Amino acid sequence: MTFQMLASFVQQNVWLVVLFLVSGAMLAWPLVQRRLSSAKELGTHDATRLINDRNPVVIDVRETKEFDGAKLPNAMHIPLSQLASRAGELSALTARPVVAYCARGSRIATAARALGKLGFKEVYALRGGIAAWRAAGLPVAKS
Repeated sequence: MTFQMLASFVQQNVWLVVLFLVSGAMLAWPLVQRRLSSAKELGTHDATRLINDRNPVVIDVRETKEFDGAKLPNAMHIPLSQLASRAGELSALTARPVVAYCARGSRIATAARALGKLGFKEVYALRGGIAAWRAAGLPVAKS
């Protein structure tokens, strides 16, 4: 395929090329976001070890409408949209490590940035969220 043929294809299919580039960027964005996140990702095994060994603050950042009453044991439910407004609750806990999670792990980078701004120095993200926790057969607490 020559450069002229490629240029002709792009000119004739501009919207298709734009759609291809945008969809590729959307697929790559979660990977880029994870790389840029200040949080260290943990699987369920490592999160369990951290919870047992270091007594971190565990925060469920799922929004109220998606919170089903089940959470990790001893977790605080503070929706992502309320993290900044509830900073007072968390200010005394910033010396401890924090493990944050959501439903499937898709919003955890945003939560990690917010927790860092609140003063947490050691922020961990549960990879796969509570869905991964449940899939691993780990216990949940009802609230």
